[in-house]
Amino acid sequence: MAEPLVVLKDVNKHFGDLHVLKDINLEIGKGEVVILIGPSGSGKSTLCRTINRLETFESGSITIDGKELPEEGKALAELRADVGMVFQSFNLFAHKTILENVTLGPIKVRKVPKAQAEKRAMELLERVGVAHQAAKYPAQLSGGQQQRVAIARSLAMDPKVMLFDEPTSALDPEMINEVLDVMIGLAREGMTMVVVTHEMGFARKAAQRVVFLADGQIVEQATPEEFFTNPKSDRAKDFLGKILTH
Repeated sequence: MAEPLVVLKDVNKHFGDLHVLKDINLEIGKGEVVILIGPSGSGKSTLCRTINRLETFESGSITIDGKELPEEGKALAELRADVGMVFQSFNLFAHKTILENVTLGPIKVRKVPKAQAEKRAMELLERVGVAHQAAKYPAQLSGGQQQRVAIARSLAMDPKVMLFDEPTSALDPEMINEVLDVMIGLAREGMTMVVVTHEMGFARKAAQRVVFLADGQIVEQATPEEFFTNPKSDRAKDFLGKILTH
């Protein structure tokens, strides 16, 4: 296994009395694609969001590329710039064009000259298949196109790791594959990815590892092949029984 890029040690988080993450220990290697799955309320999205402190956590530590996550301030903003995040909702700036959405971070945060940022943005928009929409505004694009722009926007920051929190769950069925195809391409190019998803086909195609959570704990982890054909825990068997029969 490559040197781990993301390391979570004994991470705990509560929402009030609810213990949503219980002593989470997880290492994600450089270039590894890890899928987080589990029943609703298992803590998958929360875990994904703690990796860049969009969710705070009470105890434990998270390091990214050897640096511990700062709690706040400029240092956190800098580290966050290394962590791309793609959500269910596309979170694009409505009043900015597609091109402006993608160049904003590199220009503002990375201080990349505008012309250079635009050239790179166009390459990325080309790569996710929406370069011809660069002058449009988000509302003029389909959900699948907006989500691909959101991926390009994350990539424009040259992140070390990309977090995807149910990136296709708000999309119409016919748009899901166009987003997953982009993600599969990224995985094949060696992007380190943590993905919360219900798309088991994607898990089988692109993931090196499936991490199964239930009740805020990691119950088991295995290769997709092993997990889907031979889950060890009753919780996983039960979960797979429910989702794979439909």
